[in-house]
Amino acid sequence: MRICSFLPSATEIVYQLGLDGQLHGVTFECDYPADAKNKPIVVRSVFDGTEPTSGEISQVIGERLKQGLGIYDIDQEVLAAAKPDLLLTQAICEV
Repeated sequence: MRICSFLPSATEIVYQLGLDGQLHGVTFECDYPADAKNKPIVVRSVFDGTEPTSGEISQVIGERLKQGLGIYDIDQEVLAAAKPDLLLTQAICEV
């Protein structure tokens, strides 16, 4: 099975279950266990590489939600290369 985790907590569970060899993608926030940082990053923050103010964060997130977009970006190329059989994710609460 090929797994991609869109949640740090799910990544930790995958490792605890001894399935880390089947983990082919994680989020930018996955840093535990340390080996998770060596996995391909499938999910990134829309603010990756920037240092926005809290006002800018609020504005960008509000606008993205109005457009029906998420607050994270999925790297489609990395996801396609991972060829996952299973995506571990959850719904995000309304902002």
